[in-house]
Amino acid sequence: MDRERRIVEADVTVREGKIVAVATGGGGRRKTADAPTVLDCTGMVVLPGLIQAHIHLCQTLFRGLADDLALEAWLAKRIWPLEAAHTEESVYWSAMLGAAELLLGGTTAILDMETVRHTGAAFEALESIGLRATAGKCLMDAPSNPKSLRETTERALQESADLCAKWHGAAGGRLRYCFAPRFVPSCTGPLLRAVSDLAERAGAVIHTHAAETPLELQMVKRDTGNDELSYLDSVGISGPRAALAHCVWVDGEGIARLARQHTNVVHCPSSNLKLGSGIAPVPEMLAAGCHVAIGADGAPCNNRLDAFEEMRTAALIQKPRLGPESLPAAQVLELATLGGARALGLETEIGSIEVGKRADLTVLDLEGMHAQPAEADLISRIVYSARAADVRHVVVDGRVVVKDGVLKTAKVEEIRRAANAQARRLRRAVGL
Repeated sequence: MDRERRIVEADVTVREGKIVAVATGGGGRRKTADAPTVLDCTGMVVLPGLIQAHIHLCQTLFRGLADDLALEAWLAKRIWPLEAAHTEESVYWSAMLGAAELLLGGTTAILDMETVRHTGAAFEALESIGLRATAGKCLMDAPSNPKSLRETTERALQESADLCAKWHGAAGGRLRYCFAPRFVPSCTGPLLRAVSDLAERAGAVIHTHAAETPLELQMVKRDTGNDELSYLDSVGISGPRAALAHCVWVDGEGIARLARQHTNVVHCPSSNLKLGSGIAPVPEMLAAGCHVAIGADGAPCNNRLDAFEEMRTAALIQKPRLGPESLPAAQVLELATLGGARALGLETEIGSIEVGKRADLTVLDLEGMHAQPAEADLISRIVYSARAADVRHVVVDGRVVVKDGVLKTAKVEEIRRAANAQARRLRRAVGL
């Protein structure tokens, strides 16, 4: 995914977390005083680490508990009660479970929206397991929110500022903070304006939902007198620092606005299908010059955190609308690499295999029957045929976090045992 979109047979040399050489014929293996660690990827595909720009790690423990519901009922009947029942321990293990799934599936970086409380526990999990993440506390100060999650404007902003001061740039820059108002109906105007100011001062991303359902648009119009994208722009949530998840219900004028602002759109195809929200007009957005990334959303509305599944689904769902030529494989791969890097504000650091960038790499073994014959177009095999199970090695910030399909930074049995125990407690707490 470099500027020329080259596919080459080469060695990638990493030093101190950065790519220092991409060279053919073994020329990438520079001599050093210490013997280098060699990860043999002969016959495999080395990709830029995949990036998912809309994830809710706090919801991983809710997988299978909120199926077959429309968004508004999904939130009110399941997600908000479950989020309110979270403790520090359950948020920690929910993040560990989600992060383990992501790393094993070749995702190396995420933009994550947590719940209202215990966001520090999620950061502790992310620091431990080695995933690159930009994460933020969910903000919900509007009177219409459930009492169990609603906070005062002052408390929400202060806790966000404190978390930003502690975690923005932590773990050698691998962890960053984002300001995460849930969506316009959950937030007051003063909070949204303050978020814009805080993010600008901190150099942080703003991560929120927008235009996911027609009912959401109606609520925003009723409460503000504006369409949602115009209102977000008026409170300072637009432009390269903003990442808007979904944007299913945007018209031509909205698309032109997003393109003009360089606002990042995060396409969540499986979530939008499962919740019945619709199909985002991604090809039209790209044609207009919009910046688009991709994400799985949360486990209870997907129910996987699989970047390969999202790429394949993103490509397929546009073809009945616009023809088989729409959203080709190479364009989809860009959404999951450079598009995600841009949404995280890290386009100069990750998203491609280039000298000087951080060493976030995913290695695929495409020897499985489902990815043969080997002579087929490589990008097609990655987007349409590959599976998360094909991931052999994963490197984040130069550190091998998955080797031979095994997570090296945490014990999966411990994660499974603790996550299931916390999931049982949460179900009991909300009467499920």
